[in-house]
Amino acid sequence: VPNPTFSPDEDNVIPVLEGEWFADDITERFKKFLKITFGEGHYAENLSFIENAIGKDIRKFFLKDFYDDHVKRYKKRPIYWLFSSPNGGFNALIYMHRYRPDTVSVVLNGYLRDFRTKLKSRVEHLQLVEAKPQTANKDKTSALKEMEKIRKLVKELDEYESIVLFPLAAQKIEIDLDDGVKVNYAKFGK
Repeated sequence: VPNPTFSPDEDNVIPVLEGEWFADDITERFKKFLKITFGEGHYAENLSFIENAIGKDIRKFFLKDFYDDHVKRYKKRPIYWLFSSPNGGFNALIYMHRYRPDTVSVVLNGYLRDFRTKLKSRVEHLQLVEAKPQTANKDKTSALKEMEKIRKLVKELDEYESIVLFPLAAQKIEIDLDDGVKVNYAKFGK
């Protein structure tokens, strides 16, 4: 396409996370697509229509329903592959047809590790909020709960990195598109 108005994701990794941690996450890319395709003037109306049709917030849809639906539609031969930590605290989609042997390294270094760093910064911020004498008790309690949730998530990410993602990234797995999804998908394990 000579002058595209919406291009594929530059690094072929689209994060699917609970919050807005990356500018190129699936929700932000979808919203940008809506604006480009149907115009800024009708963006809110179109987003509302879609969310009403699916019965939930678009981020929740992508986080909870999109991939299962994708796998079902493609009869267990998905063209988007999901890298997901055990409890789903970290998720990233890649497009099979744009896969390269360094793609898993991009998921690891450009997203998982960056996400973990952002989470640790969030904990530091929450510690400051909790330590301030003028912080209301309910805000302190909220900060402590969020810190605990993040610490569990960081532990999950650490284990996912060491057990799954780092070993896969080190392998620099080659795929052959002519082999199809079934053969190539299996090269990555669970």
